[in-house]
Amino acid sequence: MVRGGLLVGALLVTISVPLAGQSADEQAIRAAREASNRAIAAHDVDAVAGHWMENFHLTTSTSSLRAGKEANRQDFGEHFRTRPDVVYVRTPAKVVVFGPWSVAAEEGSWTGQWSEAGVVTRLGGSYYAQWRKPDGRWLIQSEVFVPTWCEGSDYCARRPTP
Repeated sequence: MVRGGLLVGALLVTISVPLAGQSADEQAIRAAREASNRAIAAHDVDAVAGHWMENFHLTTSTSSLRAGKEANRQDFGEHFRTRPDVVYVRTPAKVVVFGPWSVAAEEGSWTGQWSEAGVVTRLGGSYYAQWRKPDGRWLIQSEVFVPTWCEGSDYCARRPTP
């Protein structure tokens, strides 16, 4: 129930951003982010990975570095398997498109939540994503997630080993 509430709340925030003044590219990126959030909530690894370029790079909140679409797909699958109720929501605050290079910057806030042994962990922070449009479709080339808060379990007491 909490997972669904988190997702619905984040999507409402994202959807409530006025479309006036947004370019078609910015709207496409925001729509792709919403779809990515839905895929994460559904634990649909293929749909999550469908938003990444082949050379996708991820810096997680624990400072783990992952390179490549397939390696990240496998890591997400394992993450979903070991934390069956985990959900992450990315909420863009700003999307800036540089059309001549078919590149865009997205920055915003993220939240994550899961439970272990009956204790719910919630954490979140800031993120930054680089989008590219190689073949007419916006895909994520890299993402960096920085935690700025954590609550609810011993997980928050020290940075986990990447």
